[in-house]
Amino acid sequence: MPAQIGYPEMGATTVGISCKDGVVLASEKRISYGFTIMSKAGKKVFLINGRIGVAFAGLISDAQAILRRLSAEVKLYELDYHMKMTVKSAAKLLSNILYSQRYYPAFAETIVGGVDEEGHRLFVLDQLGSLIEDKFAALGTGGALAISVIEQEYKDEMTVREGKDLVVKAVRAAISRDVASGDGVDVVVISKEGAKEEFFPVK
Repeated sequence: MPAQIGYPEMGATTVGISCKDGVVLASEKRISYGFTIMSKAGKKVFLINGRIGVAFAGLISDAQAILRRLSAEVKLYELDYHMKMTVKSAAKLLSNILYSQRYYPAFAETIVGGVDEEGHRLFVLDQLGSLIEDKFAALGTGGALAISVIEQEYKDEMTVREGKDLVVKAVRAAISRDVASGDGVDVVVISKEGAKEEFFPVK
């Protein structure tokens, strides 16, 4: 069942799609505090390495703290074991980190996606570390708007090129109706050919 998680404090629109040849993650760039726009150049979707990416909705400070710790743990694992961490392992690691601080939870929801020897995987995590694998997901205050676009057009055999067009369309739809979202769409595409980041302005 498609995942769609969102709470009022999770200002953002963040989406992820698993395609037949990779995964696509996207988020808009607006950082808001209450009814005030703090920045129009925020970044909420990141590459951990060449094959794992994360996307966030929620407080940017908590998202950055999660990103720093997860990135460090993945790098330490690769140095210690001389092998790449799988996408599922990275998602499970983050789940354990979030659950371990459940009494002082991070105000952020996360999508972890990537490509490894097991294929392409997409996982959704809430504030307390609940872990769900799915084909697509939408988080944040604009998530309900974005998921309606994705559910209507998603196909199991979509390529990452088609998936990229769909996530951009979904985030733009949310931007047009959600005041906490706006100012362009950051996209990360991860496939067996590699990973790349792109930016799409709001039309």
